[in-house]
Amino acid sequence: MKIYMISLGCDKNRVDSEKMLSNLLNKYPGSEITEDPEEADIAVINTCSFIGPAKEESINTILEMGEYKKTGRLQKLIVAGCLVERYKDEIRKEMPEVDEVTSVSDYVDRLDAQMARVESGENYTQYLKIAEGCDKYCTYCIIPKLRGHYRSIPMEHLLAEARDLAEAGTKELILVAQETTLYGTDLYGRKALPELLSRLAEIPGIAWIRILYCYPEEIDDALIAEIRDNKKVCHYLDIPIQHASDKILKNMHRRTREAELRTQIQKLRSAIPDIVLRTTLITGFPGETDEDFEILKTFVSEEGFERLGVFPYSREEGTLAAEMKPQVPEKIKHQRQDELMRLQQPIAFRKAKEQVGRDLTVLITGFQPESNQYIARSYMDAPDIDSYVYVNAGSNHNLISGDMVECHITDADGYDLIGELK
Repeated sequence: MKIYMISLGCDKNRVDSEKMLSNLLNKYPGSEITEDPEEADIAVINTCSFIGPAKEESINTILEMGEYKKTGRLQKLIVAGCLVERYKDEIRKEMPEVDEVTSVSDYVDRLDAQMARVESGENYTQYLKIAEGCDKYCTYCIIPKLRGHYRSIPMEHLLAEARDLAEAGTKELILVAQETTLYGTDLYGRKALPELLSRLAEIPGIAWIRILYCYPEEIDDALIAEIRDNKKVCHYLDIPIQHASDKILKNMHRRTREAELRTQIQKLRSAIPDIVLRTTLITGFPGETDEDFEILKTFVSEEGFERLGVFPYSREEGTLAAEMKPQVPEKIKHQRQDELMRLQQPIAFRKAKEQVGRDLTVLITGFQPESNQYIARSYMDAPDIDSYVYVNAGSNHNLISGDMVECHITDADGYDLIGELK
C-alpha cells in the first residue's frame, strides 16, 4: 500500500499530518509513503477552514484527488482536519468520492500523545507544536470552535519529541501553537514557556529555537529575559496584533489597546536591540472607518516592523464578527490591504539595508547555480514567510542544505540580503 498525504493550512496542521502518517504506517504494515498521487492507494487530505480561501482550497483539493480514483490506482480517500470539524455531514452527503472523514476532535489529542512523526519537509527545520486550541475567542476567529479549549502538551512529551528530532538532524526548532505565550498555564498553573525554552536549549544538535504566535499581552519579563539570554533562542518574535485602533481592537475582543502595544514593542526593542518583530494585520474588519485605517497606517509607519503581513477580513459563519454591522465592502478591504503593503515596503527595505556590514550565522536551504549563490536564512527569517540571504559561493561548492555557516552581509536587494562566506 502506498500512502499520499496533502497537508493544507498552518504549520500546526503539518505537525498533525506527520503524526497521522506515522499512525497510518502502523495501521497498514508494509505500507510506504509516496510523493506521487498517481501511485497512491490511499490519499489523506488534512484540511484547513480558517478563512474562506482556505475552505475553497480544501474543497478543490478533495475534488482533484477524487479524480485519481478514475485515472490512478487510488482506492481510499480520507479527509481530515478543520473542514471536517465544520462540515462533516455536508462532506459525507455532497462528496461521494470521500471514503472516510475524521475531524480534529476525533484525533488531535491522541496524536499529541503519539511522539513518532514522518518527515514531510526538510529535516533540519522542524515545527514543534506545544499546545492545542485557544481560549481567547477573538470575534473574527473560528479556531476555538474547531480546535477546542487551550491544552498544553506536557513538557516531558515535548522534550522527548525534540530529542528525537535533533537525533534525526533537526537544527532549527520552531515552536507553534494557536498561542505559544500561555504554554503551561493549564498544566502547571504558570507560564512555562521560558522553562521550556531553557530545557530545549540543552538538547545537543539544536542550534536555533524560533517562537511564533506570541500574543502581545502575554509577553512578560521572564519570557523577554529568556529570549535575551538564551543563546539558542532566535531574537525573533511573531506577535499578531491585528489592528491598532482601540475601537477595532475592542470589537475584535483583543486584550490590548494601541498604547499597550506601543509600550510592549518599545520594551522588547529596549531589552533586545537586535530583535526582529513580525506581525499580522487585518483590514476591513466590520465597522473599520477611514479614521480607524489612518490610525493603523500611522502605527505601522511609526513602529517600523521588520516583517509584516496583511490580510483582508474574512467573514466566517459562526463567529461574532460575521453578524457585526456595517460589513466593509470587499473592494475596500483589498484596497486597504494593498495600501498597507505599499506603506510597509520601504520600511522593510530600509531595515534590510541596515543589516549591511553585519556578520550573521545563516542556515543553508538551497543553491542557485545560475547566480552561483547559496540560498539561506538568518535568525531574522522564518521559513516560507520571510526573506532570504543569498550567499555568494565563489569557488566553495561544498555546502549542503542544513549547514550553518558565518557570512558577512555586503548588500541588500529589496527584502533580501546578499552576503559573502567568511
